[in-house]
Amino acid sequence: MTVDELKQSSVNRRISRADRRKAIIDAAVIVFARKGFFGAKVSEIADAAGVADGTIYLYFRSKDDLLISLFEERMEVIITDLQEILDQIDDPAEKLRRYIVFHLELVAAKPELMQVLTIELRQSARFIKEYSPKGFARYLALLGAILEEGQQCDIFRKELHPGVFRRALFGAIDEISLEWILKGREQLPPEPKVVGSEIAEFILRGLLVDQTPSRPVNS
Repeated sequence: MTVDELKQSSVNRRISRADRRKAIIDAAVIVFARKGFFGAKVSEIADAAGVADGTIYLYFRSKDDLLISLFEERMEVIITDLQEILDQIDDPAEKLRRYIVFHLELVAAKPELMQVLTIELRQSARFIKEYSPKGFARYLALLGAILEEGQQCDIFRKELHPGVFRRALFGAIDEISLEWILKGREQLPPEPKVVGSEIAEFILRGLLVDQTPSRPVNS
């Protein structure tokens, strides 16, 4: 949805408090992605959401608070969607692959949101210094749970530490995501599923107890 469409949607209909809050967060995603966290003005977010400037402060204490709320609420949706996918898979190796592919597909499908989650959050001093992101911790915990499940099934090497593993693997995925976001949608690499599978194969070579090639993601 464009800024103009978002604004018109808010103007044309009576909205509840929850709907207005969502409209503000939707607008913040667009404005933060286009202007950057530092460059974005609260007045621009209000204009995009179709509300008065002061309305923003009825829902959020500051621009930092809006960014943090955006992060937690969008991460909640992402985690729920990912968990539904993982719950349908029995093989820990396949779960790992789907986790990686899922993340890269988000970058391709929702570049503005992922730009905010990947880049703009790091511009907030409050987020970096004061805030403990619960959503991010849960997202990483899913990776640790996959490793632990594989270890319990004697599929993954048991000497590997879940905390180190999940940080290292997410760091690799995050680096790829950052490169794609900085290049822009028009320069996205091949199918995210293909790239994600390649990363998973590389990681699994160090995880698997036996080195039997794992099954690729179905096309």
